[in-house]
Amino acid sequence: MSPISLQPVALTVAGSDCSAGAGIQADLKTLQQLDVHGLCALTSIVSETPLEVREIAPVATSLVQSQIQILLETYPIAAIKTGMLPSSSCIISICKIFQDLDIPIVTDPVMVASSGRSLMEDDAAATMSEHLIPLSTLVTPNIPEASSLLDREINCAADLTRAAKDIAEKFQTSCLIKGGHLPAGDDRLDLLWHHGEAYPFSHPDAGIGAGIHGTGCTLSSAITANLAHGKPLQEAVAQAIAYVQRLITESKTWHHLDHEVTCLGW
Repeated sequence: MSPISLQPVALTVAGSDCSAGAGIQADLKTLQQLDVHGLCALTSIVSETPLEVREIAPVATSLVQSQIQILLETYPIAAIKTGMLPSSSCIISICKIFQDLDIPIVTDPVMVASSGRSLMEDDAAATMSEHLIPLSTLVTPNIPEASSLLDREINCAADLTRAAKDIAEKFQTSCLIKGGHLPAGDDRLDLLWHHGEAYPFSHPDAGIGAGIHGTGCTLSSAITANLAHGKPLQEAVAQAIAYVQRLITESKTWHHLDHEVTCLGW
């Protein structure tokens, strides 16, 4: 008989990025690097690079459900993350499964690609807010996403604590707001609100600029990997932020024709 594996298992429910810098591909790279066996349920196929989203084809809702169900029936899944969920029907279908689970769920509320293209139907953001985020252990919005969830502007670092607290209390979850959209400065700030306390994470501005994507996907999947290993949420977040910062500093750039494209340094 084969020995029982002690490697934890995590599931990512997200879209496919053909350039392999974001989405399912980024999630699986991250999970593997952090010694977690990664499973995936595909929600959409996206023709994209860090520079452009050209076409999106959602996966049938019944097939998204089927992927999740067969994996839950087969593997001892220790943590789940969600990324791109293109429609209200997709979100509601997975919530019907998630509502009966006792597994940490990290929701990355992916709404718009780094290139600016919307990645979900118009009513899907409201459905996510109403159904999925309240089921989550942690939600990880960037500043535009946090502004959408709160229906107010977040303009500076001083706004982050109140915004993270308000999201956490509104949806009865923990909230990590990513500060990458703040005006450039000497340091960047991410803010976690967890169990009634604020945990700021400050780090140098890596100056990644345009032409790179997938940092949010990678961060949420790194947190998921750490939760799958049984780490407390605050520790899982701190280690994931440090991991993404390292990948940014080790990023790779290719020059092709009249442009350049950059990818995290897995």
